[in-house]
Amino acid sequence: MQSLQELIKQHEQEINAFNPADATELENYRIKFLGTKGIVKSIFGEMKNVPVEQKKDAGQLLNTFKQLAEAKYEAFAHLQSGNGKKDDGIDITLPGTQLPLGTRHPLRMVENEIVSIFEKIGFSVATGPEIEDDWHNFTSLNMPEHHTARDMQDTFYVSQKPDWVLRTHTSSVQARIMEQGNLPVRVICPGRVYRNETISARAHCFFHQCEGLYIDKNVSFADLKQTLYYFVTEMFGADTKVRFRPSYFPFTEPSAEMDISCTVCGGSGCSLCKHTGWVEILGCGMVHPNMLRNFGIDPEVYTGFAFGMGVERITQIKYQVNDLRLYSQNDLRFLKQFQSI
Repeated sequence: MQSLQELIKQHEQEINAFNPADATELENYRIKFLGTKGIVKSIFGEMKNVPVEQKKDAGQLLNTFKQLAEAKYEAFAHLQSGNGKKDDGIDITLPGTQLPLGTRHPLRMVENEIVSIFEKIGFSVATGPEIEDDWHNFTSLNMPEHHTARDMQDTFYVSQKPDWVLRTHTSSVQARIMEQGNLPVRVICPGRVYRNETISARAHCFFHQCEGLYIDKNVSFADLKQTLYYFVTEMFGADTKVRFRPSYFPFTEPSAEMDISCTVCGGSGCSLCKHTGWVEILGCGMVHPNMLRNFGIDPEVYTGFAFGMGVERITQIKYQVNDLRLYSQNDLRFLKQFQSI
């Protein structure tokens, strides 16, 4: 019994002083003390030499020694599942760091809402190239050769022989749809357009439009008005008032601009509506007969209406964003305001 006590005491000192630096040292300790041929197993084998009257005390002594050896191993068990280094500072049992959620861009949100409203009444989405030729961007839309919209102050020309431009409106998409000759036509055309303008809070060299086109037999201005009434009700609410003012666009006749009652002041007057109580949101009109003829469509049989709105303008009214530059500056302080919308 005395010999057993001395053997255990000797190994206890080694166990208490054990301080592994990596997984390899810890594994060597396990093999040496806790393995099938380890020291703990070997000392337990000495129980056969202990007299019967001392076996109880010897058993308690050996169990205490075994628990000490196992506890030391468990204290450094993280080295086996870690990167092999002592105390790497990573607790893999903790929950991971939550990644911040991204936000949708306000222009994209509004554009998607506009498209969704018109899809509910049978409009499909049409897209086209942002670099356009003269025919689709100007001539086919009933614009004379020397129309002011062709002026270099308004248009970015990519080349002049032949004329290739950055499209100035998504009406060019309408032209491409019409030339396909698949009637009737009912499309909404969202996209980015470009104008050669000085960048400021109210103007930018690029912006976004959503234009609509409907061509069929017996289409009237009343159909146009009812379609736009529906859009305003869905976008701004049933209490929003609408008015039409005569206007001019080369590709529509008659033409009109549509205003809605100010959603901020309710018509009493504020800075958004310039104290008039009304805010312009889009232009519209009946498709000009010359434009129909340009694509081989008989204006005696088919009629149609078209409309176009600026996405930035609708966003300004909906969220009261007054500076166009904010949309393209990628300022997280601005974009995070739309995180929960």
